Amino acid sequence: MELETKKGTVRSGRGDHAQWIEKLRDHYLRLTGVSLFPGTLNVEVADPWSMPAESSRLNATDYGGRVTILTAMCRINGLDAWVLRTEANNSGDGDHPQTIVEIASEVRLRDAFGLQDGDDVILELPV
Repeated sequence: MELETKKGTVRSGRGDHAQWIEKLRDHYLRLTGVSLFPGTLNVEVADPWSMPAESSRLNATDYGGRVTILTAMCRINGLDAWVLRTEANNSGDGDHPQTIVEIASEVRLRDAFGLQDGDDVILELPV
């Protein structure tokens, strides 16, 4: 999958994905091949961004939930990571605008890079 480099700014999130990554650990392991840290880093990019059509899907019916989650490999500051985005957020109908990208990895990204809200990061997102 081809990646496009974008500058982004770290933003606060609601903390919802932490509980879902923990609850759906086996599903995410199957999709990503790694055990994700329970939480995502919200990054705001300048222009709306959408997941590519070939993104992996975790359908709501797969886990007895209400939302379908799209995943795709990406990089943040050179570290392999994954975008996790609900189908509703991807279409612009969810809680986050399409300019917010939620990034998950094997480590807590704020600690790994010493990040605080307002810090800039370099994302490599799938196109």
